[in-house]
Amino acid sequence: MAENYKSIKEIFLGDEDWTFIPEIMFRTFIMYLIVLISLRILGKRGVKQLSIFELVVIVGLGSAAGDTMFYKEVGILSAIVVFLIIVVAYKITSYFVNKSKKIEILLEGSCTCVIEHGRFAIENFKKETLAQDEFFAELRLKNVSHLGQVQLAILETTGSISVFYYKDEEVKYGLPILPALFADKKQEIKYKDYYSCSFCGLTQLSLPTSKQICKCCKKDKWVKSINTLRIA
Repeated sequence: MAENYKSIKEIFLGDEDWTFIPEIMFRTFIMYLIVLISLRILGKRGVKQLSIFELVVIVGLGSAAGDTMFYKEVGILSAIVVFLIIVVAYKITSYFVNKSKKIEILLEGSCTCVIEHGRFAIENFKKETLAQDEFFAELRLKNVSHLGQVQLAILETTGSISVFYYKDEEVKYGLPILPALFADKKQEIKYKDYYSCSFCGLTQLSLPTSKQICKCCKKDKWVKSINTLRIA
């Protein structure tokens, strides 16, 4: 019976005793306040739109706070010193990022044009780790159904996508990004109509042919284009 109690105690408390629970509550409350204060010092951008080095800061703060909450041997004062160093380092880094464009690009990267005039900017798109399905999902969340509605799309350094649309009267035929339509890829063109390259988005009026090679990317899979207007 004693062994069972000891086993259950170790599962819930590890090597500590029940008396450590109130201390954990106190440590957690203190670290919670310190994290709030630190994030307030970092500013709103540090919370809503994390760059790479800002993410490092948040991870560092979380690690310092978590260890202090759970480990008795880690003192609160030590965590406060870590927090101060991280916040000061962040402020110094932010200063140099604001002063130097080269340092900003080095730490945060630069924005990338991924769609231009209704077509993928293939060379730019290849540089990014964003998968096509993931990218299409982001566009669909912005009520985009085909690339002919998009004049320009830019992948920002924060990972968000900025989209500039054609006016309704300027919308043209483009590659559909709705799953059911995009999945209907074909090599053979049976009817004269507008088709879009499934790889680069090149859209053209095509005549019937057994196989058509895209003049831009040399791929041979095509999707029937659509020119529906965007519903805002």
